Amino acid sequence: MKLPPLKKLNYAMAIQWIIFLPVILPLCLVFGALQGIVNMVGTMAQRMILDIES
Repeated sequence: MKLPPLKKLNYAMAIQWIIFLPVILPLCLVFGALQGIVNMVGTMAQRMILDIES
């Protein structure tokens, strides 16, 4: 099986990834964790309300 030729490396895009990845990655991790916490608290609250009502 013959592999397709590799495209020429876009150095400007590579530099942007190197510069912005240390900023974007922690932001994504923090906001993802916060979203998970909020969703879990909402689920727990709904279950508690259902348990109290029954």
